[in-house]
Amino acid sequence: MVLNMDAINIVKTNYIKELLAKNEREDMRDMMSFRAISIDNGMIKNAEGSSQVDLGATRVLAGVKLQLDEPMEDTPNQGNLVVSAELLPLASADYESGPPSPVAIEFARVVDRGIRAANCVNLESLFIEEGKSWTVYVDLYVLNYNGNLFDAGEIAAMSALLDTRVPKYEDEKVIREETSGKLKIDNIVTSATFAKIDNKILLDPTENEENACDGRITIATDKENVRAIQKGLRGGFSSKEVMDLIDVTFNKHEELKGILKKSQK
Repeated sequence: MVLNMDAINIVKTNYIKELLAKNEREDMRDMMSFRAISIDNGMIKNAEGSSQVDLGATRVLAGVKLQLDEPMEDTPNQGNLVVSAELLPLASADYESGPPSPVAIEFARVVDRGIRAANCVNLESLFIEEGKSWTVYVDLYVLNYNGNLFDAGEIAAMSALLDTRVPKYEDEKVIREETSGKLKIDNIVTSATFAKIDNKILLDPTENEENACDGRITIATDKENVRAIQKGLRGGFSSKEVMDLIDVTFNKHEELKGILKKSQK
């Protein structure tokens, strides 16, 4: 018997909507709770920093590598930050090998925007000498997908950066077996992603909830400021809804920041 995936998705969507009509979710969470979060650092031996994050069944691995580069012309006394993402085919039946998909590009840009806008990495500390600075490459690998890549990726990238050691630079050589200290991190940013389904709004959507949602919004904050907002899909959010979700995001930031700090050795 051949399974009709469209029919299966319709059944799942109807089930999600029936639950939400009763203010229930498929995993029994309340509307504004994250799934369980676990963080394991130092997962990639040859990286300067790395972290694997499980957000429920969504798993993202982040690796950080520092490369010696020339500074950008408009910032001659700074290093640079580059975030990229790869959706591995083993993570989901919808992911394929090849060039970065629009989903992968959006994922990387949303994570990058939060970290960059919050000035998390001290780019001036990456400057070495005239014409030489470090570029921090953050690579995100989705190992398993069950909804909400953005928040899992933001946590993984932030955790990997906090785990990063800068290689020693001496006599015009990079000595990766030695370090000159930890990467200088000036701020911690986290994000909260919300899905809207039939006028119900919920935090940290699962894959089934994402497939059923009309609109999506991701808000990145530090302790005091909104640093980035990304709106997705066609459904809209009222100005009051956005302001209420910003308040939720600030509250969740303290929770996520505590988890991040606890994971650091």
